[in-house]
Amino acid sequence: MPHSNPSVSSTGLMPKPRLTISQIVFMSFGFLGIQFGFALQNGNTSRILRSFGADVEQLPMFWIVAPLVGMIVQPLIGHYSDNTWTRIGRRKPYFLTGAILSSAALIFLPNAGSLSAIVPALWMGAGMVMIMDASFNVAMEPFRALVADNLPDSQRTSGFAVQTFLIGIGAVVGSELPSFLAKQGFSQEAGASGVADNIRYSFYIGAAVFMIAILVTVFFSKEYSPKEYELFHGKKEADAPKAAVSDIFKDFAKMPKTMKQLGLVQFFSWFALFSMWVFTTDAVATHVYGLSGDYAKTVAYNEAGNKVSSAFGTYNLVAAVYALMLPLVAKFLGRKGTHAFSLFAGGIGLISIFFIKDPEMLKFSMVGIGLAWASILAMPYVILSGAIPAGKLGIYMGIFNFFITLPQIINGIGGGWIVKHIYGGQPIYAIVLAGFFMICAAISVLFVYDAGAIRIKQGKD
Repeated sequence: MPHSNPSVSSTGLMPKPRLTISQIVFMSFGFLGIQFGFALQNGNTSRILRSFGADVEQLPMFWIVAPLVGMIVQPLIGHYSDNTWTRIGRRKPYFLTGAILSSAALIFLPNAGSLSAIVPALWMGAGMVMIMDASFNVAMEPFRALVADNLPDSQRTSGFAVQTFLIGIGAVVGSELPSFLAKQGFSQEAGASGVADNIRYSFYIGAAVFMIAILVTVFFSKEYSPKEYELFHGKKEADAPKAAVSDIFKDFAKMPKTMKQLGLVQFFSWFALFSMWVFTTDAVATHVYGLSGDYAKTVAYNEAGNKVSSAFGTYNLVAAVYALMLPLVAKFLGRKGTHAFSLFAGGIGLISIFFIKDPEMLKFSMVGIGLAWASILAMPYVILSGAIPAGKLGIYMGIFNFFITLPQIINGIGGGWIVKHIYGGQPIYAIVLAGFFMICAAISVLFVYDAGAIRIKQGKD
């Protein structure tokens, strides 16, 4: 990584050099592959599990496995990546491990039905979802820390914006792929495996893209060495063998004020997102397409699923474009104002789905959701990174994941019961509630203390 020779600050530390756009892109390129995989998971897991025999009210309980695993994996990965120094880097070993495991899970999930003679397809599929999400977390968490490792406060909004742009590109292609393959003649009828060919081959392509994107970051980006890190932070990380898992609990107890406040914002945001990912396909199938009865294996349900997957591609495309605008928007509205505006737009987008009768109108609802998604992937981390002490970026980014997984777990436990017993089996009302939760997130972010923004105003970056 080419470095300038900045003068030493009054604290005796060297300020981090600013990176070029190309360096930032290569540093974050692996996220394109990660989100390609996430898009396939988010857009298609519910219909895969439904094709394996899950009822709609059971879906949240199967989806709950992913955040449960993430709650355990992310802090551990963050903790150990903070204390790992290898010949290939500090965070890169975790990128590679996660990429290999994730690619394998993407290949096996749509083929879980082929093993039904050994283990019921539904349980095999749920197990593959768990392994897939754990692997995604292994690859993903260190990327957040890497951006904060390498960039000064003044570049972090741009850094996370570029990362979000790449996330958007990967998600757009991943979301559109099942529909594209269907148009190319791949079957949409469930075969012997229980999953249509257009879905299976989308997951195979996703596995390849995931691996290639991670390798781009591994080969074309660099990390600071321990000596360089000490120059910028005044502290050399402990060696990995000296790092105790118990330190995670100590760090949790010392959680910065900003993280606690952002926790409420994340709770509302991710409760809403979980409902959207789990219930949108069935909400559209029943509320927009008018399907009823045992429709999970019908071509019409697959068409509704393709429409939802494409709609998710729309919100990811909007997010990719909007991500590049975030630094400019933040100059006018501030970091908190930008996030509040974006979350409010997402809430309106989710609520508007209730009023849709033509499936083609879904893409308009997704515009607001895209604004929210771009901001959710960038602004909380921009705000948080300015409040984390040196040497703790990985562990606190991992602990911050609690505020992502906890609302999903709560939703997973109670969401299906609410749909069945309160909403009368109509998942569209779960989407409406998600919209209101997103608006609550927009309001709560206005009360967050942004230490990094204050430092920039005081010229201390």
